[in-house]
Amino acid sequence: MPIKCNVCAKDLSSAETLRVHMKTHTGDKPFQCDVCFRTCRSSSELTVHLRSHNRKKPFKCSVCCVGFPTSSELRIHMRIHTGEKPYECTVCKMQFCQSGHLISHMRTHTGEKLYDCIICSKRFGQSRCLKVHMLVHSGEKPHQCTVCKMQFRQPGGLIAHMRTHTGEKPYKCTVCPKRFKQSGTLKTHMLTHTGEKPFQCSVCQQGFTIASSLRSHLQAHHLEGPCYVCSMCQKEYSTTQSLQSHMRIVHSGGKRIKCAACSKTFAHPRNLQKHMILHSGDKPSFECPVCHYRCAYVGNLRNHIRRHTNEKAFECSECVKTFFSADELRRHFRTHTGEKPYACTECPKKFAASGDLLKHRRTHTGEKPYACTECQWKFAGAGDLRKHIRRMHTGEKPHECTVCNKKFALVSNMRLHMQCHIGKKIYECTVCHKKFSRSSYLRSHLLRMHTGEEPFECKVCHKECADSDDLGKHIRTHSGEKPFQSSVRQKFAQTDNMWKHAQSHIDKKTWYKCTECQKKFSRSGSLLLHLELHLQTHKPENVSATGCS
Repeated sequence: MPIKCNVCAKDLSSAETLRVHMKTHTGDKPFQCDVCFRTCRSSSELTVHLRSHNRKKPFKCSVCCVGFPTSSELRIHMRIHTGEKPYECTVCKMQFCQSGHLISHMRTHTGEKLYDCIICSKRFGQSRCLKVHMLVHSGEKPHQCTVCKMQFRQPGGLIAHMRTHTGEKPYKCTVCPKRFKQSGTLKTHMLTHTGEKPFQCSVCQQGFTIASSLRSHLQAHHLEGPCYVCSMCQKEYSTTQSLQSHMRIVHSGGKRIKCAACSKTFAHPRNLQKHMILHSGDKPSFECPVCHYRCAYVGNLRNHIRRHTNEKAFECSECVKTFFSADELRRHFRTHTGEKPYACTECPKKFAASGDLLKHRRTHTGEKPYACTECQWKFAGAGDLRKHIRRMHTGEKPHECTVCNKKFALVSNMRLHMQCHIGKKIYECTVCHKKFSRSSYLRSHLLRMHTGEEPFECKVCHKECADSDDLGKHIRTHSGEKPFQSSVRQKFAQTDNMWKHAQSHIDKKTWYKCTECQKKFSRSGSLLLHLELHLQTHKPENVSATGCS
């Protein structure tokens, strides 16, 4: 017959058990450990405690042979193999194998936070969360990768990181063949199949698959007022990250942290930390097995190898587009959230990527650091130089029209060509409702016809221009520069003059002929613009472009 405790009304099996139990109320702990002087309520509790010193684990699991100091710990462990979860949450029906886990979980519903950080007063619902948080203050990262020496605060972070070296992807999607390194990534991926977007904006009702996307969306579109003000130019930003990026790029020249060894500067402390490896005695070198490219960091090597395998491991949770690196994914994600944290100090333009801002600033300074080795034509961006080389020198045309198989050097030219097949002008002026086939045409139209704005000013004569191209043409009237060279080595200040000159050397048999009115053009682009006149009165499928034979 059970015996009831007269203090807490707990039922106990025997008088001896009751006697030991009463010590929990009186605080009596007569049994002391000779090693660490810890006190215990009973001799059996002391016996179990001593096993932590002599490392005895007499209770062995019959499945995996792991040892435990007590039979109760073994019983709890066996639930991993049996799948038994006897403790159920009454709110969300989630089940647990230990009562302690259920107690901790219930605090997520009640909001109770019992554990306070003594340094910053931040509160936590679980003691283990507080322990992990304390490592932030101490800077301690006790878990180190044996391959690249990267350190982590939690063992789970190290386990997930090791999969970047082994390539292991244990979490498989049940719908498609994709596999993932982390279970959280798989859960997010599954939403792309179900179409579920559980995080909804309370202002415009737009849905998102992950909470961070919703936060970025709110900061970019719906905050009542910016919270963070730049102390130097008084510009306002909705997040501290946006303000820090602004300070780093605009007021610090883009890079503010200097290496004491070689004076090289960096935008982030972590980049300086990685760079310092090059000055230390330990200089790891990772080599690509395909092209023998060498780099100092294993992360850079992984990103490089993906270029060979065409593996795009980073998937956008909103549109399922994939990317080679996490940085590329982060930049892309701003197309969904609308976030543009990088603002130009010369004009009102904002950009989603710091590189786009740096390139844009060259339209104000006139700087063109990328020169073509064939014709000395200079460009503000490396991408513009690559496009120029393909179009003007190598003749490479990697972009093919899916309708007529015509090839183009630039993807933008192919998109313009596609308008001949679909007959659409998707960019409409909000003032006069005129439509354009390209967004750049619409922007130029707005500046020239409606706003009258001329934000680009010549530093020599202060003439104002509507766009950067017009400013570049104007500046050449002062410098006398003639960067455009024809095939017969004659130079020109403007591309239009070079093309007109080139037409005098072109065999008219190779010109492009309109199949509607038989008019001929020396350039395919001119024919495409001409075809738009026919498209206003004809169906798109009745209009085509062919080269003369």
